[in-house]
Amino acid sequence: MSARLLKKVLKEQERQLQHHEVEEEAESSDSSSLPAINPFDLLNDDDSDQENESEITDESLMGNNYKQEPSATESLASVVSSSSQKSKKKKKKKNKAAPSSSTNKGEKLLDEALETVSLDVNSSRNQPDPVKTGLENAKLREEFTKQCAPSILQVDPKCLNPENELRRIFGSKVVKSFERSNQASSSRQVRGARRGSHHTRKTILVSPSEHWPRWDGSLSMEFLETRDGYHHFRYVRSFSYDQAQRAFEAAKAIHDLNGIASILLYNPYHLDSLITMADYFKFVGEHQMSADAIAKSLYALECAWHPMFTLLQGNCQLKISHETNKPIFTTLFTHMKNMDRRGCHRSALEVCKLLLSLDLDDPMGALFCIDYFSLRAEEYAWLERFSEDYKGDNSLWLFPNFSYSLAICRLYLEREEPAKDTSVLATKSTSVDLMKQALMLYPSVLKKLVDKVPLKDQAWANMLKHAFFRSEKTGSPSLDHLINIYIERSYIIWRLPDLQKLLRDAALQVIETLEHKSSEARDWACVRKEAFSSENNEYSHLLVSDFSDTVPTLPPENLQNFMVDPRLREAEQNGGQIANLPAGGPAPRDVANRHALAVLFESMLPWVHYGAGEDVGANVENQVNGHDQRNED
Repeated sequence: MSARLLKKVLKEQERQLQHHEVEEEAESSDSSSLPAINPFDLLNDDDSDQENESEITDESLMGNNYKQEPSATESLASVVSSSSQKSKKKKKKKNKAAPSSSTNKGEKLLDEALETVSLDVNSSRNQPDPVKTGLENAKLREEFTKQCAPSILQVDPKCLNPENELRRIFGSKVVKSFERSNQASSSRQVRGARRGSHHTRKTILVSPSEHWPRWDGSLSMEFLETRDGYHHFRYVRSFSYDQAQRAFEAAKAIHDLNGIASILLYNPYHLDSLITMADYFKFVGEHQMSADAIAKSLYALECAWHPMFTLLQGNCQLKISHETNKPIFTTLFTHMKNMDRRGCHRSALEVCKLLLSLDLDDPMGALFCIDYFSLRAEEYAWLERFSEDYKGDNSLWLFPNFSYSLAICRLYLEREEPAKDTSVLATKSTSVDLMKQALMLYPSVLKKLVDKVPLKDQAWANMLKHAFFRSEKTGSPSLDHLINIYIERSYIIWRLPDLQKLLRDAALQVIETLEHKSSEARDWACVRKEAFSSENNEYSHLLVSDFSDTVPTLPPENLQNFMVDPRLREAEQNGGQIANLPAGGPAPRDVANRHALAVLFESMLPWVHYGAGEDVGANVENQVNGHDQRNED
């Protein structure tokens, strides 16, 4: 006999036995004149099972949550006797009552689960603390995000990654082969550190490298207030970061680059030290190491973000007036220039929008290069929309960079827009009209462009002979400074033949207009003077060299002075006193006419005096012998 058939026969016998016992118990209960009262018979009157054996089913649910207290008036003896009679029924009818009980219990658990995660604030049940806290944070974030409309400075996170732009320009195969070669070289450099590798946090500003140190949490961010639809935040330093900052200030006071580098050994994400090392690597030509230091700074700044800091929406402010917020402006500006140097102009545009959205006062001058990145990234429609929507007015065209860039933008949009959209073109000025307006407003730009590009055609020399284009000064220091920034930043785009033709045609029309109506020059001069009325340079904090494509370098002698201990400099450089000179330390001496070996040893061990004459070897030997004698004592 198979096991399946045996099991079937046993089940059949068990079913018959149960049916026979039930009939016997029913007959015995009917024959009794005074049946015993079971208090559990009062339970579950509204149970779904309403057959003749309902009271048996109810008793099987005695262990569920539907219990009620028995009445105090019932006899204890009857309870005991009835419970002994019913004990067999519970065991034999357990399988029959199980479906009903499990259904009811499942519905009850489902109701409890729904009430637990319910978003209704009037729920009768108390929610657990973690769920309640999570819901409150979610509601706060939603309200935080909905307070401001989408900004024109909203950043696209996909375009922040320069690798995506490089794949679009060169193709995925080229970028992947380049990444594999870099990974092979970097793996050889960090082969000894593989065992201690860790997973870095995923960020949107930069792609962290595997060999970077773990984020130490030395920075955080706090929410200050919401004002005029913008949420204001501030970075907060930890105690360990403050200690590293004091050490940095001490090393900076004596121009000790080695001391600054030693700070990064114990505080790998100290921002000012990373920025200083990035500048040094840039001066010595190590641009990859400089970019890596800037990327580490951005990684640390992003890891410290507040949970409600929605930077990509353009509605969060980090005022540079707070001392702890200054590093993010310097770092983002340098990162933007690095992206431009790599040819990733769209990524540079997104970083520029990010930089401008952090502080609407624009302390870094992002407004004077955002037009250049828009043109290089071919975001012509966005540039026009930005000039109309930024700060709710249409006054950006008064800046020289926007005055000329909007004319270039209109030239390319005229080529992209279909010819059938004549209604759109009729409402906007043509590119030639905008270029004429720019030349009338800022005529000195033409002469500087001819010299900087350079434009060597004889036609340009003939146009510069006109009195209107002869002058290089406008009479306003602020305007002259902004024009110099524009020429230094955007001169390269004027090497395109189409733009040269646009500029030449517009300049010839301006000359022709002035010959017939010379009063136009005075009218535009009044507009220029009203827009830039200050007699002081309001933009002196912006350096023209910061907007240049040229890579700054230092001659070897300046690099030597960049790292030298100032205690070896003359005392008059510090007003006759030596800064941070240890008590009892040797006075600084001039390195001229001294033995090279002595200067070398003294630079490595500055607390040891090796003499100043030809008896260097004797002095070195005396120092060593004296050290040995002290050890013997």
